[in-house]
Amino acid sequence: MTRLFDLLYRQYDTNPLDASMSARDASGNWKSYSTNDVKMYAEQAASGLVKLGYKPGDKVALVIYKNRPEWVIMDFALQMAGLISIPLYPTISISEFEYILNEAEVKAAFCGGGDLYDKLSSTQKNVPGLKRIYTFDKVAGRPYWEEIFDAKGLAKVEEIKKKSTGEDLVTIIYTSGTTGNPKGVMLTHNNVMHVIVETSKFLFVKPGEKVLSFLPLCHIYERAVSFAWFHEGSSIYFCGTDNLSGPNGDLASVRPVAFTTVPRLLEKIYEAIYNKGLALKGVKKALFFWALRLTDTYEIDQKLSGVKKLKWKMADTLIFDKWRAALGGNVRLIVTGSAPCPLQILRIFCAAGINVREAYGLTETSPTLTINSLEPGGCVIGTVGYVIPGVELYIDKSSGEYKEDEGEILAMGPNVMSGYYKKPEINAQVFKLIDGKKWFCTGDVGKLVKGPGGKEFLKITDRKKELLKTSGGKYVAPAPIENRIKENFIIDQIMVIGDKQKFVSALIVPSEQGLKNWCLHKNIPWTHLEDMIQQDRIIRKYQKVIDAYNPEFGHIEQIKKFRLVPGVWLPIREDGSEAELTPTLKLKRRVIREKYNNEIQEIYS
Repeated sequence: MTRLFDLLYRQYDTNPLDASMSARDASGNWKSYSTNDVKMYAEQAASGLVKLGYKPGDKVALVIYKNRPEWVIMDFALQMAGLISIPLYPTISISEFEYILNEAEVKAAFCGGGDLYDKLSSTQKNVPGLKRIYTFDKVAGRPYWEEIFDAKGLAKVEEIKKKSTGEDLVTIIYTSGTTGNPKGVMLTHNNVMHVIVETSKFLFVKPGEKVLSFLPLCHIYERAVSFAWFHEGSSIYFCGTDNLSGPNGDLASVRPVAFTTVPRLLEKIYEAIYNKGLALKGVKKALFFWALRLTDTYEIDQKLSGVKKLKWKMADTLIFDKWRAALGGNVRLIVTGSAPCPLQILRIFCAAGINVREAYGLTETSPTLTINSLEPGGCVIGTVGYVIPGVELYIDKSSGEYKEDEGEILAMGPNVMSGYYKKPEINAQVFKLIDGKKWFCTGDVGKLVKGPGGKEFLKITDRKKELLKTSGGKYVAPAPIENRIKENFIIDQIMVIGDKQKFVSALIVPSEQGLKNWCLHKNIPWTHLEDMIQQDRIIRKYQKVIDAYNPEFGHIEQIKKFRLVPGVWLPIREDGSEAELTPTLKLKRRVIREKYNNEIQEIYS
């Protein structure tokens, strides 16, 4: 297997499924595509694209709001026709759509859901190359994707497939940068296939078992995992995040054995669990928090005996079993990535028998570089795992701005991109020659730590570009501080500030539900969040939280002052203003600093 569409034929030849991919229809019922359906539709769509005159190397955009089988079918179709896919985030601005569509010279687009057809249509006056737009939903007056299907030109598709190689460019994925225009990451079949082959073995799923997919397919993280599900013969159920939990939710309906997620979703699940625990009474409440305290000492692969074993058995039967049931009851593995996962979250879920494993990578590395696995000795909480086969890492300490055992993480391997599209000057900056070897500079700071059996695990300590430098010349890594403090149930989001200042401070977005529960417990009347965060008693509570965490950090890293700010930071703003988060939920620090400039000035006045 060298081309990504080979994965579809592998499933068709070795393990054809009646429900290869499924999603809910307009009535809310699950509609499934068999492996044969996926193969037939993809081939006919590819044939239709060739009939329309598209040539290998032409660019076609894909954009949807919610994951659906049609997106994957068209992805396979584009590959079979030798075309290059340009996946787009649905929430970006019209100007960003225009920039990407023009730079990538996109000739056609396929979309599904909401206002996407209108958004794409509105760009055509400024994107002359975009001639055709098709929708995955039947709407009167709009070209429907199945209209291009053609069963007569399959021989031409076969000719293109035979000429296709693993070295061919398969996709250009535009990264959601926090500054400047987005950059198009060029990935070949070989880049992505290496990750699929080398990580599929860590998923531990059997052919036909059900998995859930809700992270955006336009991101290489979920897209590569979806290809890995094909590799393993899993039955994929696509959904959104709006109907995951509850007795009628997708987790209860599908009862998956595995899925991928981001830390933010795990944090929300934990917050819901914690708040339910606060609402309990008497013995039930005491048992809940006893079990929660038990997780503080949990270690992966821990060996228990005697009284300790009995305690954990009781906690599992009385408390943790209910948590697993809330996730469908069958979950064997949850892989989290895209952002650092708080240690407390990892420890609690793993202790409850919900195996959460953190992995690491970038769009530029297709994406996986390291992974924590389910194998004995294959996971160290607090790290992002060990390097996958075929990949090398190098900790570059040459700049001298990091701690002794830390440095920028450089990567080399068959999964590393060929470069940014039409960006030779940036390519020259992100690749570095060391002793004749060409390394990709990730921009992340980290170190290697010894794990079980002497295996090296990677620990991310910060983003290179996010390091603060105080007016005293001391470097501070904000991410570890933020990730630790937002473990507290009354804190939703936090951004550490202090660049070129005498001391470190923070902007804190309270967790409204968490704060409400605390106020209820303390008999403090609730009005609204904007009013509550002005009250001295509330401010003192947050000061106690900060005081409790500060001793964990060096003196220069400790938060001396903070401001509580209402309103959650989001990846999209309906009023058109610039969002505080990227589509992958990373802080846009510049945007947040500008938005809260007055509060920051007050802190340092």
